[in-house]
Amino acid sequence: MLPDEQKNTARTWFESLRDRICAEFEAIEREAGSDASFEYLPWDRIDPSGEPGGGGVRGLMKGKVFEKVGVNVSTVSGTFEGDFARTIHGAGEDPKFFATGISLVAHMANPHVPAVHMNTRHLVTTKSWFGGGADLNPPLPYAEDTDEFHAVLKEACDRHDPEHYPRFKQWADEYFYIPHRQTHRGVGGIFYDHLESDWDRDFAFTQDVGRAFLDVFPRIVRRRMGMPFTAEDRAQQLEWRGRYAEFNLVYDRGTLFGLKTGGNIDAILMSLPPLATWS
Repeated sequence: MLPDEQKNTARTWFESLRDRICAEFEAIEREAGSDASFEYLPWDRIDPSGEPGGGGVRGLMKGKVFEKVGVNVSTVSGTFEGDFARTIHGAGEDPKFFATGISLVAHMANPHVPAVHMNTRHLVTTKSWFGGGADLNPPLPYAEDTDEFHAVLKEACDRHDPEHYPRFKQWADEYFYIPHRQTHRGVGGIFYDHLESDWDRDFAFTQDVGRAFLDVFPRIVRRRMGMPFTAEDRAQQLEWRGRYAEFNLVYDRGTLFGLKTGGNIDAILMSLPPLATWS
């Protein structure tokens, strides 16, 4: 495919994955006796040059099972400003860019159900690459859930390269770490970036990461969403959410990228929990 065809193909995939995930999450709400649905807010971006710079759609649902879940898609282009260009792969000498992707964060009502993050994206500067991953963030961890989440991601990785899972798992362990707390954000998953060996192969892998997430996370939600919980469980969940917020505001690359490229503030910060506590 030509470069523009590749961009459109990637964008179409991310949007279709959003639709499938949102439909599955709404189905879970129906099973819990809730009529909650996603509300979609389109937004447009203006590039610093003054020209249109693409935009996206923020999807947000607040329900009985999903206390707050955001599923966003965006496709933006333009020029990185100033020194930020030098921090982006392939943009040091030419600051023009294109980016399309999906970003998801779910904060759950029941503390026994893990929160989760998933993001996959395609970026083009003077380079062209894919990145993303998924990680599980339980306030009350269950080994069964952790093992299954990792097993499904490993299976997706192994279909493409046996080196992917150990490499990307370690990358997630290193990335999703809160240095000032000296603790990990959750129980990990996979994280990858600058995947640029072959466009078709890397796109196929990125698609499988999305499919793996859609396979495993709803199953974990259904397993835990009806469990009784105590006030102490809820307190632990809210304190853990504070750690999650600290990571996303201080260290998360996606948050910084969105803010530096003039993205929609509400969409960028949809990752923050609806409630959290600090002791």
